[in-house]
Amino acid sequence: MAKVTIDGYSIDVPDGTTILQASRMLAEQGIMPDANVPPAMCYYSKLKTSGGYCRTCIVKVTKGSEKDPRPMPKPVPSCRQTIMDGMEVQNLTAPDLVEARAGVVEFLLINHPLDCPICDQAGECHLQDLGYEHGKAGTRYEFERRTFEMEDIGDKIKLHMNRCILCYRCVKTAEQVTDGRVHGVISRGDHAEISTYIEQAIDNDFSGNVIDVCPVGALTDKTFRFKSRVWFTKPMDAHRNCTKCCGKVALWMSGNEVFRVTARKDKWGEVEEFICNECRFEKKAASDWNIEGPRKIDRHSVISQNHYSELKQLKIDLSKQKQLGEKAHNYNGH
Repeated sequence: MAKVTIDGYSIDVPDGTTILQASRMLAEQGIMPDANVPPAMCYYSKLKTSGGYCRTCIVKVTKGSEKDPRPMPKPVPSCRQTIMDGMEVQNLTAPDLVEARAGVVEFLLINHPLDCPICDQAGECHLQDLGYEHGKAGTRYEFERRTFEMEDIGDKIKLHMNRCILCYRCVKTAEQVTDGRVHGVISRGDHAEISTYIEQAIDNDFSGNVIDVCPVGALTDKTFRFKSRVWFTKPMDAHRNCTKCCGKVALWMSGNEVFRVTARKDKWGEVEEFICNECRFEKKAASDWNIEGPRKIDRHSVISQNHYSELKQLKIDLSKQKQLGEKAHNYNGH
């Protein structure tokens, strides 16, 4: 076991635990507020080797361990950095780290279009949350954004590459959940994109899960597109006897009409159990399901109430802390 302190909150964790996992454990046990958990756009606990791509989860390690108390020289990705006994970490309590993360968010938004008014992901988009919680009001980017043509990469999956942040989640889902990956990242640098080369090439029983793991509106469900805003629907837990998957889903309903079917997600926005395409796309009648009751919508959606109130206060406190630091620096300089 190793002891770690994150933003002043301490916990003992098994060896090999990452900083991000430890922070989630602190939040789940009620020791630390959810707001202090580093955001993650590419890490996915259900997918092996995920994480380390987006850098939104960077933290400041002010003490390496009891054996070697030296701080780490630069921010580290919390999804990859494992805990060492006695480690001390700052996330929201370090103004310079908050500023560094805002820079990462600015990079992610460089090419991302302002599609929120027409995007089906609006209201449950992790990039919206990230931009509000950790981003800045403006951008310094002056060049033309990169653009791609929309693609049908499956008969029911629409790809908007303009919105993609290259988190690699869909690629890893296809590798680890489906029976064969036929899409991936082609080209390099600013020209890198998700593609199949051949339209509608994705065709297997679990391909729809790439929609659920996408943190933005790059991969959308063609059977739900433009039907309704997510906050106008009623999410319900439901299940059925399915021979291909667990059969446990979330139904997004309006009245008695099922607008879409998704896998159930935990408080971190991650799929609890992957579901098959038959459950997702073909069972769109309420009579197909045993409806359990209303689903609780947690922290990654503007549907949930008071989601931003705590973070707003933290931003105000950090701003005051930064101003006090600047005043002290100016005073000492004179």
